[in-house]
Amino acid sequence: MTLTDLSQVSLQPTSTASPHSHSAGHPPHSHSAGHPPHSHSAGHPPHRQLHRTGIHRTATPAFKIKKFNMSDSQKKVGKKKDKKSYPESDSVKIDLENDSSMNMDVEDDEVHSVEVDDTNDSDDNKSGVKRQRKERSIVWQYFTKLKKKAVGGKVPSKCNKCNHIIIYDSKQGTGNISKHIKSCYGSSFKDVGQMILNSDMKLKSSTFSQSMFREMLVAAIVMHELPLSFVDYKGFRDLFKYLQPDVNIISRNTVKSDLLKMYKREKEKVKEMLMESPGRLCLTSDLWTSIATDGYLAITVHFMDKQWVLQKRVLSFSFMPPPHTGVALCEKVFSILVEWGIENKIFSMTLDNASSNDTFIGLLREQLNKKLPLVSRGNFFHLRCCAHILNLIVQDGLKQIDECIYKVRESIKYVKGSQQRKEKFIECVQLLSLKRKKGLRQDVVTRWNSTFLMLDGALFYRRAFCHLELSDSNYKHCPNALEWEKIGKMCSFLGVFYDITNVFSGSKYPTANLYYPHVFMAYLTLKEGMGSEDEYMRKMADLMMTKFQKYWSDFSLTLAIAVVLDPRYKLHFIEWSYSQVYGRDSKEYEYVDEVLHSTFHEYVELNMDGGSSTTSNVASTSEASKGVEDTVDDDSTSVFGVRARLKDFDQFQSKDFLANKKSELQLYLDESRVDRNSNLDVLTFWKANEFRYPTLARMARDFLTIPVSTVASESTFSASGRVLNEHRSSLGKDTVEALICTKDWLYGDYCSNEVNLDELTEDIMSLDISGESNASNSMNNSKV
Repeated sequence: MTLTDLSQVSLQPTSTASPHSHSAGHPPHSHSAGHPPHSHSAGHPPHRQLHRTGIHRTATPAFKIKKFNMSDSQKKVGKKKDKKSYPESDSVKIDLENDSSMNMDVEDDEVHSVEVDDTNDSDDNKSGVKRQRKERSIVWQYFTKLKKKAVGGKVPSKCNKCNHIIIYDSKQGTGNISKHIKSCYGSSFKDVGQMILNSDMKLKSSTFSQSMFREMLVAAIVMHELPLSFVDYKGFRDLFKYLQPDVNIISRNTVKSDLLKMYKREKEKVKEMLMESPGRLCLTSDLWTSIATDGYLAITVHFMDKQWVLQKRVLSFSFMPPPHTGVALCEKVFSILVEWGIENKIFSMTLDNASSNDTFIGLLREQLNKKLPLVSRGNFFHLRCCAHILNLIVQDGLKQIDECIYKVRESIKYVKGSQQRKEKFIECVQLLSLKRKKGLRQDVVTRWNSTFLMLDGALFYRRAFCHLELSDSNYKHCPNALEWEKIGKMCSFLGVFYDITNVFSGSKYPTANLYYPHVFMAYLTLKEGMGSEDEYMRKMADLMMTKFQKYWSDFSLTLAIAVVLDPRYKLHFIEWSYSQVYGRDSKEYEYVDEVLHSTFHEYVELNMDGGSSTTSNVASTSEASKGVEDTVDDDSTSVFGVRARLKDFDQFQSKDFLANKKSELQLYLDESRVDRNSNLDVLTFWKANEFRYPTLARMARDFLTIPVSTVASESTFSASGRVLNEHRSSLGKDTVEALICTKDWLYGDYCSNEVNLDELTEDIMSLDISGESNASNSMNNSKV
């Protein structure tokens, strides 16, 4: 008896007097000729047919089987199993004794439709109770019946995922529930089973797209910086064939072709983004030499989008043949700007201190002014990399303690020399109860901030080094007490410059308003150092101040105007800081104030004229107005002389408009400053006040975008060094540019190319010395 047959079984009460009595007209256990009664002989236990289906006799006194229909195949199966035949009767009555040990069952294949009647002595023989059947539909894996709320045979059912209620009617089926499952569960791909199975728990038929496969394959190569020959690896070819037998594996030449197509497509998207940016564009640039001694020019563009979010994109990573003179650089950069169509949107360019950059920036400024005059005729166009300047300033100061630095550097080299020395030094650290979390690193000579970290770590473990000197006779470079004192004062002095360097070299590229306060703190630190009682400190501060003043005028004006646009500082901070440097009522402060107002006046005129390519909305409005005026002029008979009078009104309106825009700056400066300690996002402030201060907001877009270091361009070299390594140094120039630029455009925020200082230096204290006997193995397994 199948589960389908069981679902047709129902209980109906019959009128009986006792478990052994029978209703009239239905004699108990009547049998036709040739069919003996159910005897308890061997092989035929009593009432065995209903036992297999799991229906056991209960306390009900009698059952009535109204229909007993068998097909031909069922008859054959019944004969084979029971070796007995029964008459095909429409109604057969079976009486059961009230015995708890008696069971009955029916063969699965014998019964087509069985209806069971139950009797209740206390009933009036009118009420019928249906036997509860097992739910077999797959929809009940996703829905739950609310049987307590059932009304009239209709049962509310709740979706297990979205809690949606659907009325289930056994007469109508589960079609409405199945439709909901397809829409509710079919849109979710959090479960792997939902991805490969449909609502009927059958495998989904998916269509494989060869074009999508090639697109994703190229994107993976770009993202993970894989070689183009990756597609030729036999292991991956076998894997692709296993996952999709119909896949057409492409060659490296096809990958290269698809890569260049992707590069061109993404380039058009970036170009459109730059043209739609409401503000001007700021550039950073630097040169890099590959392992094959090929020169490459990296140009990065910085801009503010319509939502006041600071954006950065690699504009170009092109091959730069020698010579790298100022003239050659100017021609190369200008051709790239024209190719991108942004030569009229440039605001500033940040470069390092290479000697050729002075000639290059002068020529480029002259060319750009011919196309469309730069803001303030290019006074803000060139900005030197503040991180490089700070590095030069500190390097001059470190020369005063070269002997101390040399001893510390040699001490760390000695400890790193062998596994036995490392273990011995760590024993000294543990003996003196010093913490190992501080870290001890050897510096990179070209990065002064790594030198600061080396000195700071060595100062923390100075007692361990002194103890190592006593216990190890081979250790000869331990600094003496006076040198340790110099190192301590130097770390306190250079701590300010270390914090400033972290700001200048930050991976988030903060807005320009944050730099001026830090630069001024560096100036105050140098001024205090010049008055130190220690002679070596005074000499060091004097050398650093000379270098600082050499470059101060190159970036002080640009950063000063940027900080004025910060509502926490405004012009008050410039007035206070310049009074500390030059005294009260200095000419330098008056010059900053004059440049601020003249620049604001220039932005007012740009708003009125709509002559800048960044004011597309204003320009389009002007064109529409011009069209209306031309239409009026055509009807000369009716409006003779009106245009001339309207020009007088335009001049009056322009003067009034200009006066109001000047007062806009004054209104901003006269308002009280925001609390300096408040966690203010300056871009959010200007986004909220864009319509209140429209001209100042345009200035803020341009000045706050200026990058003060070339870290953005230098970080690109990290990726290029991995693309053009010793194993892949023969890639084509176009292919290299496509790989570098496309990765930045697609995964710039996800895959950062910036090199962490911890990756360049090895922390000795993080080495695992347990169970290591080989120094080289320890180096390979150490955390860098």
